[in-house]
Amino acid sequence: MTMTTNEIREAFLTYFEEKGHRRVDSAPLVPGNDPTLLFTNAGMVPFKDCFLGTEKRAYNRATSSQKCVRAGGKHNDLENVGYTARHHTFFEMLGNFSFGDYFKQDAIKFAWEFLTVTLGLPADKLWVTVHETDQEAEDIWFNEIGIDQQKFSRLGDKDNFWSMGDTGPCGPCSEIFYDHGERVEGGPPGSPDEDGDRYIEIWNLVFMQFNRDQAGNTTPLPKPSVDTGMGLERITAVMQSVHNNYEIDLFVTLIQFIADKINCKDISNQSLRVIADHIRSCSFLIIDGVLPGNEGRGYVLRRIIRRAIRHGNKLGVETSFFQ
Repeated sequence: MTMTTNEIREAFLTYFEEKGHRRVDSAPLVPGNDPTLLFTNAGMVPFKDCFLGTEKRAYNRATSSQKCVRAGGKHNDLENVGYTARHHTFFEMLGNFSFGDYFKQDAIKFAWEFLTVTLGLPADKLWVTVHETDQEAEDIWFNEIGIDQQKFSRLGDKDNFWSMGDTGPCGPCSEIFYDHGERVEGGPPGSPDEDGDRYIEIWNLVFMQFNRDQAGNTTPLPKPSVDTGMGLERITAVMQSVHNNYEIDLFVTLIQFIADKINCKDISNQSLRVIADHIRSCSFLIIDGVLPGNEGRGYVLRRIIRRAIRHGNKLGVETSFFQ
């Protein structure tokens, strides 16, 4: 079943609304409640205080498609953009969240049902990982979902323990990967050749259990919660049967427009991907009040603009074209 980017986003939000979640609008890219972050870099950022127990909302289940930027600070993908199939400075993160309501069991069930029933993905194309100490999550996957235990890995902190920054809510996670098939090089998570592109993470289910302070100490959160994130661009690539995010409907149109404007005949040129990505991030950052500058967020935006211009120059476009 082929779906457009917009159709996938709407299917996700509708599914979780039907599961009792409040649909919440995307928050701005400039975090309003966290001076430790340059930008909103994950779907859970607007809900940080809910996880900490210091903010009470009128709902304890939420779903959103959060606009995110990863171009500075701990999560910085800027230099990878254009050279990999999946890195972006700007992207949308589909997420469902529980603030002390449901926990691992429902989070896992919801994810599996959405992928295999709503989207119709074959179960044998999915690979699951859990934190090496998380026996509870493993039991749910094995005994309640009934996954193929040959498509499963237990991994350590580097891969399966998540935090949005050096401090704040954190916890073990369970990730779901999509197998793009033998035609693509690479092995499953935890294998020696896991860095290949065959198995691609599409959804991260984070079980928020702790709060990490500036000294690195972790303490249990008042109520265990759930934070999940699935990159809209990644799941769209799966649903549109392409292996590169820049080949989905959203980017194909933008890249073709840019190529036509600058008379570039090689539509696969990496610089076109860089410009397409950076146009998105610059546009949304400026809309949210960030302007080019010499420090902080303004400096990051300035770097993104300059990198886009540099790649325009590589395509033979004069700098005056951008003025």
